[in-house]
Amino acid sequence: MKRIHLMLVWSAVVLGCTTDQHTSEKGATPQNEKATSLLLKDFKPRSLHRTAETAIGRAAFPVIDMHSHAYPKTLEGIDEWVMTMDRLGIAKTVLLTGQTGNGFDSLVNVYSKYNDRFILFCGFDYTGYDQPGFGPAAIKELERCVAVGAKGVGELGDKGWGEMYSKPQKALGMHPDDARMKPLLEKCAELNLPVSIHVADPIWMYQPMDSLNDGLMNAFKWRLDDKEAIVDHAGMMEVLANVVGDNPQVTFIACHYANFSHDLASLALLLDRFPNLYVDNAAQYGETSVIPRTTAKFYKRYADRIVYGTDMGVEEAMYKTTIRILETEDEHFYDHQISTYHWSMNGYGLDKSVLEKVYRLNALKILGLER
Repeated sequence: MKRIHLMLVWSAVVLGCTTDQHTSEKGATPQNEKATSLLLKDFKPRSLHRTAETAIGRAAFPVIDMHSHAYPKTLEGIDEWVMTMDRLGIAKTVLLTGQTGNGFDSLVNVYSKYNDRFILFCGFDYTGYDQPGFGPAAIKELERCVAVGAKGVGELGDKGWGEMYSKPQKALGMHPDDARMKPLLEKCAELNLPVSIHVADPIWMYQPMDSLNDGLMNAFKWRLDDKEAIVDHAGMMEVLANVVGDNPQVTFIACHYANFSHDLASLALLLDRFPNLYVDNAAQYGETSVIPRTTAKFYKRYADRIVYGTDMGVEEAMYKTTIRILETEDEHFYDHQISTYHWSMNGYGLDKSVLEKVYRLNALKILGLER
């Protein structure tokens, strides 16, 4: 990171003394030397507030994680993951593989030992997307993946330049509301396949990387403000509305609160407008736990439309932090492993009736597993 925009300089106004005075009084320690050249990327505070710290065991209800990925690729790694899931009460995990062809088949094979614990989504095969006649072959591959074991499609993705990432072939320059997507989505409706879709990124990534951007510490790594010919955040929300509205028979799960975590009121309008739209909360605990009261009210109102997700690996500590945020009223704590913002986290203290829907009941409905 460039020193010009990522240095914290603690001035005499902040410290109440000059660097020389501080050094002469305390001695030239390494800590004092670092104080005047601390990079934002190295700022990892610990809370000094003496507040409640709830011990986290298992989740309040058996959990279906609707947003994870095939992190372990070996049986040993998968065995360890399942043991972690057992300790925390994670009943099932949806793997958004984005894969087709041999790549998808290999994941089905390696995870088959625990086919009662892992649910695999496939991708779309975009081979020939830029050629006349695209569509029938992709539909045929989708049907094949379903026959092999796919229970949904995802994670489809577009942060603004139309990358539509899928493996092994991306569809560069094609947004989810492109007419070429229509036959594929119609087939998803016919096959009762839910579609997990990642549209945009958090708003901070689209803003100027300056002193007014309060998410700068995380946003700079994932910045999109300097990308040419990219659709901005507002434009991507229109894309989401277009694809969801044009395909009312498809159940969509918008990843990461549809990347509307900074404006839950606008997200509420989308949910009110489109009954076929759900959202997952994956990997945006940092963005929403900073506004716990607003977020808790949102969960209470839209308890039937939110599903639990992680998207942050397989570590036990990660799961515990998500449970702590959802279930407790703990305040002002940090987990730098799952959030690189400078904000502290706070619990929502959700009611049991809300938790059961978010953890499990909504997912059962989406996946057709209610019985």
